[in-house]
Amino acid sequence: MKETVIAGVQIAIEPNNVKKNIEKVVKWLNKAAEEYNPDLIIFPETITTGFATGLSKEELWDLVDTVPAISEEVSKAAQKNKVHVVFPTYTRGEKMGDVYNSSILIGSNGDIIGVYNKTHIYPAEREWALPGETADVYDTPFAKVGMIICYDGDYPELSRILAMKGAEIIVRPSALLRSFEIWKLTNAARAYDNHVYLAGINATGPDATGTYYFGNSMIVSPIAQQLALATAGETIISAKLDPDPLKYMSYGIRKPMIFNHLEDRNIKVYEGIVKDVKSQFPVSGRYIKE
Repeated sequence: MKETVIAGVQIAIEPNNVKKNIEKVVKWLNKAAEEYNPDLIIFPETITTGFATGLSKEELWDLVDTVPAISEEVSKAAQKNKVHVVFPTYTRGEKMGDVYNSSILIGSNGDIIGVYNKTHIYPAEREWALPGETADVYDTPFAKVGMIICYDGDYPELSRILAMKGAEIIVRPSALLRSFEIWKLTNAARAYDNHVYLAGINATGPDATGTYYFGNSMIVSPIAQQLALATAGETIISAKLDPDPLKYMSYGIRKPMIFNHLEDRNIKVYEGIVKDVKSQFPVSGRYIKE
């Protein structure tokens, strides 16, 4: 990993107005590139429509588009600014009504480097989106990048597998519907669990159902230090990432780091961890797909 500057663009959308929202993404992409000269710019989850659209899965499929068609204008802006971009959006599957909550990694030459489809679908979201089944790590000139989306960040196993595949930065575009405490905790935990940088870029403003998102995007270091924290409204956050982040045990001290959460695992105790289980506690209002 090289010394890397990343920026998170926290902006509100106009519900379900894909064209206008893409124009806004391009405008703020240009602004972030000019002001911070970053290597990577990240936008919030489902930035072309908002998270909850109020539409059926067939209507949503018709509203969005396939990759790379839906990201064409953003790719042009990435190429113009010579910056990598994480562009999250609902995308069309092959069959009418098949919709994925996707995160598209665009290179500084405008090419698509990779597409991640959210693997842990939030219960209400199951009405309109399908889960992805793969999580990859992508090489860039500055770092190895893994992608997760919002609810994915609640699952330690997903970020761990990305770290095991070599991720140095994990990006987490989000439209988080829970508390700030949960947001802060899971971002810090996933970064610290795996000694990776984590950029959680959260939605702000309302979606089509009138749900308001609280922003507070953040960038967290591999030793759980908050390097940047946004307010609730539209803004850009940025941080310079040190390629040697585990030199000291904590920030502001010179005590050498002596442990590593990946290398110190006792894998003998993990047998059987990948299997279906039931919770020991009942969940009120639990979504059950028929």
